[in-house]
Amino acid sequence: MAGRSGNPHLELWIAATGLSHGEIARRVAAEAILQGHRQIAPDTTRVRRWIDGERPRPPVPALLATVLSETVGQPLTPGDLGLTAAGAVLDTIQLPLLTEAAAQTLAGWTQMDLFLDRRETLKLALGAPLILAAERMLGGTARRLNRDSKGFDTDTTASLEEVTAFFTKADASKGGGLYRSAIVAQLAEVARRIQDGVPVSLRARVFSATADLAALAGWVSHDCGRYATAQRYWSYGIYAAGEAGQRDRGVEIVTRMSHQMIHLGHPGDALGLLGVASARANLPATRALVASQTGRVHAALGDEHQAERHLGEADGLLAEGLGDEAPEWVGYFDAAEHAGARAVSARDLAGIGRPRRLASIHFTDALALRKPGFERVRVMDRVGLAAALFAEGDAEQAAAAAQQALDDAARVDSTLVASRLNTLLDAARPYRTTAVDEVRARAADLARARPTTVAS
Repeated sequence: MAGRSGNPHLELWIAATGLSHGEIARRVAAEAILQGHRQIAPDTTRVRRWIDGERPRPPVPALLATVLSETVGQPLTPGDLGLTAAGAVLDTIQLPLLTEAAAQTLAGWTQMDLFLDRRETLKLALGAPLILAAERMLGGTARRLNRDSKGFDTDTTASLEEVTAFFTKADASKGGGLYRSAIVAQLAEVARRIQDGVPVSLRARVFSATADLAALAGWVSHDCGRYATAQRYWSYGIYAAGEAGQRDRGVEIVTRMSHQMIHLGHPGDALGLLGVASARANLPATRALVASQTGRVHAALGDEHQAERHLGEADGLLAEGLGDEAPEWVGYFDAAEHAGARAVSARDLAGIGRPRRLASIHFTDALALRKPGFERVRVMDRVGLAAALFAEGDAEQAAAAAQQALDDAARVDSTLVASRLNTLLDAARPYRTTAVDEVRARAADLARARPTTVAS
């Protein structure tokens, strides 16, 4: 009987071959005869059922792996095809049950991601399945690890931490486009080593760094418009954070998933994810982050009262201080980041005629507070400021701010910036002056050079 959620791994690899289901069935039958299994003769319908989630009995998984390996020119295992039991599956987000099996799943994702390059054919999880997946992942418990130490030692663990820190800083400065493939390749190597074994003494460090790397892989995938792929990496990041004993790290990753839902126009799903995160946030920094983002989502939904309630809660937590022990992975959330959330909230509420304070003032506050090294978000603030000034009727100042923003935007490879450029174009539409026409032309050129989505 077919599983409800299908087998996205097998579907992707069959799609990568370019062959019809009928041809796949024919080749599997031919391979079966070569190996002496004359009773195996699948048809098109059977291949469709496998993709839909039906698990074929041995030796069919091995036969499929052989056929697809020969066709795509890359060695594949039944595990790569989603034909081994690696855990419960919910709407294409894998929920691993065992450490080694989870790493095998991650290895499969990275392999598909790198091999298929810019093809985004995975299914994006939305609605109740997405919220339930986040709740189950955050509620999971760590499992027994392989005690073999051949996967990691102290030196390789330190190297993993260092390279993850490098990529994190590079992404914040230049955007994710340039580094995404390298980050995914690094994550693939980590998954391979986890399968080889993690010594108990290094467990927390290895999985903490892995959570950071998976969260980053998700973020740069999101920033490149590969939204379903981002969900896969984030789901593993949440799992790895649990293995490291860092539940609040998983909460922070759920806020990234909620950010993507806002970006894609699903504020209800974003709010559902943040509800799950809020129930499990313990650190002052993660509680403030969740409150800030929750307020921002309520603003997108037009609920001024709830927006101000949650944004005010974040104000209070920031005023009290987020603590000297706030971990690095949430270090980006500070007064500047919250000012940015207030800015976009004011922008959204202004769109329905209920601003408490001009969005341009909040964007100015955010820019004044931004620390060095966060160039992408600084560019987004500058573009947001220019768009807000246009919306507020100050076309001359808006055009000047836009020119500075566009100078900076040209140096960052980010679809998040491209999305803000489209907001700028919308805000500038009512104005017809030479200065604004120049802004409009430059912004349109940059937006075209950095499309907000990839081909699916």
